[in-house]
Amino acid sequence: MKISGRGFPPNALSILLATIFAATEICAAAPRNPLASNPSSPRFEALPLTRSRQNHLLVRAFINGKPALLGVDSGAPISAIELKRRKYFGLTGIPGASTLPARLQINGGFNNVAIARNFRIGALTLVDEPVVVVDLSGSGRASRLLHEQEIDGILGADILFPTGAVLDCQKQMLILKMDPEIPGRTPGTEYRGLRSMPIRVSETYNLYVDAAINGEPARLMVDTGAFATLLNRGFVRRLHVPLQETPFSSSAVNLKQRGVQIARIRRLSVGSVDIVGKDIGVVDLEGLIHADLLRGSQPVAGLLGAEILRTHHGIIDFGTRTLYLKN
Repeated sequence: MKISGRGFPPNALSILLATIFAATEICAAAPRNPLASNPSSPRFEALPLTRSRQNHLLVRAFINGKPALLGVDSGAPISAIELKRRKYFGLTGIPGASTLPARLQINGGFNNVAIARNFRIGALTLVDEPVVVVDLSGSGRASRLLHEQEIDGILGADILFPTGAVLDCQKQMLILKMDPEIPGRTPGTEYRGLRSMPIRVSETYNLYVDAAINGEPARLMVDTGAFATLLNRGFVRRLHVPLQETPFSSSAVNLKQRGVQIARIRRLSVGSVDIVGKDIGVVDLEGLIHADLLRGSQPVAGLLGAEILRTHHGIIDFGTRTLYLKN
C-alpha cells in the first residue's frame, strides 16, 4: 500500500509506544489477578475492536468504573494511561511498601507508574493493575484533526501475554482467556490459508519476527500501534535504496517528531510471506530501539505495522507466541 497524504494529517504515522524500557521489573512484580469466577463462567472473552482513522485498533474498557478507550498496542510492553486522564480515572500512586518501581524510563525520559484499582476489559477484571502514565498529546492532536475521539491510553503486552490473547488484525477481534491456566489454543479463530512464524519475545516484552528486506536478513518488531510499517533509515541507506520525501512525521513517547520518507522495497519477506514491490515508510528509529539491536548481525530493521497486519490478515497469538500472515 502506498502511503499518501489523503485523509491523514502530517503526523498521522504516530507510534504510540514502540519502545525499549525496563518493563521486566513491573511485569515480574505485578500480580495478575482476575477476579475469581465460578466454573459456569465463560472461559474466553471475545471483544470486537474498532479501527480509528489513524489505523489503530481500539477497545472499550472500564478503569475504576469509568469508561475508557484504549489503543491495542503490541509494541507497548506496559499498558499506559494518558497523563491528563490520571485524575479523571482516580489512579493512585505506588504504595510505599510495594516492590513495584515508582518510575520507568521510556525513550530516555522518566514516567510515573500508577495503580488502577479496578481495570475491566469485557468480563475480565484485573485488580491493582500497574500502568505507566504518559503524554499521548501527539496522538490526541491527530485525533482532533480527524474529528475522532481521543484515546485514554494503551492496552499493552503486560496484559496481552498473561491472558493468552489472540488479536485478529483483519477481523478486528481480541480474544482473552478468562483463566490463564486454561490449556490449549483459543477457539473460534480461523487459521486456514495463513502461514505461521514464531515470535521472539525479549526480556522487555517486545515482539520480533524474522524478516528479510531485499534479501538482507533482519528482524521486525510486531507493532500494532504503528500506523504503517516503518524501516530504520540507517538500514535502508545501507541497502542503497533511494528515498523520497513525504509530508508525514512519526512520534513516540518522550521523543520529538521525526520526518518520514518513502522507499520502494523490491521484496519484503516476513517469515515465509513475501510482499513484492511495496512502498515502505522510512524513519530514524534511534532512541526508540536500542543501538545494539539496530546494528546487530541480524538487525532490527523496523516495525511491522498495522497496514501489513491488516491487509495480510495478521493474527497475533500471545499465548503460543506465534504470528500468522496470509501471503
